Amino acid sequence: MLPKLCLLLALVFPLTLSGSLSASDYRVGERLPASKGAAKGFQEIVWDDLMPKGWDPMAAFKGIDLNRLQDSDPKAIEMLAKVRAEWDKAPVEPALNGTRVKIPGFVLPLERKGDEISEFLLVPYFGACVHVPPPPSNQVIHVVPAKPVKGMKTMETFWISGTLHLQGGDSGMGTYAYRIAAERVEPYEVKQGKKR
Repeated sequence: MLPKLCLLLALVFPLTLSGSLSASDYRVGERLPASKGAAKGFQEIVWDDLMPKGWDPMAAFKGIDLNRLQDSDPKAIEMLAKVRAEWDKAPVEPALNGTRVKIPGFVLPLERKGDEISEFLLVPYFGACVHVPPPPSNQVIHVVPAKPVKGMKTMETFWISGTLHLQGGDSGMGTYAYRIAAERVEPYEVKQGKKR
């Protein structure tokens, strides 16, 4: 099967984790489980909440036998371009605009001054925009924290709490459909035997 397409397929379906993990413990495509706990003034959401009900990110693959495609196949290249174009204009969930949310994800720093990060992307799975193609734009959030975050590294896990807006753009690392003005940026932790 075409490796790029295998990654795309694997990345759409969430995997859950438990235990005490560091960024190096994640596999490409793995997602963070939600905490199911109180968010204190914020509505805790999961990544699927950012996709309108009924929208199918895999619709561009319908009718295509992925087992017959090879990396160098012009049909595969054409199909990947079509999927990317569709994903870059993925629909958003308008009901979330202006909502105070809390969501876990992997970070991809964009603006750095020394040890401080003033802008970053939040993505749902390990490796997005770095090791694999970016996810649909409605699965990428541009985060601007209230104050710069010190010591943040690429693909580290964080809880982001702030006001979500329907504001898209292209970061150069991926197209995003949402933006959060982050009030809190907290390390994501997984408690042994308990998803958090």
